Amino acid sequence: MEYIYAAMLLHTAGQEVNEKSVKKVLKAAGSDADEARVKALIAALEDVDIEEAMEKTAVAAAPASAASAPVAEEETAEEETAEEDDEEEKEEEAAAGLGALFG
Repeated sequence: MEYIYAAMLLHTAGQEVNEKSVKKVLKAAGSDADEARVKALIAALEDVDIEEAMEKTAVAAAPASAASAPVAEEETAEEETAEEDDEEEKEEEAAAGLGALFG
């Protein structure tokens, strides 16, 4: 995941996402860059609009409850736990989806 995070960080900072820059970010973070993985990441990102991928993932990961109006009825502890589990599952699925986009 650190390879994807490096690419996202570079993109967000307005820097070019290439092998050299990804290696620099990984090194600055104290991680050793695997040459093959860096090359694979750059190749996988060649036709990916990183901004669009990040926006889609952020929307998919946003908890549904944040956009909804407050509920008048009190929820039971079981309902709250089930909702939290569902939200965590959605966040994990969204993160996995972003990971698949980046190789």
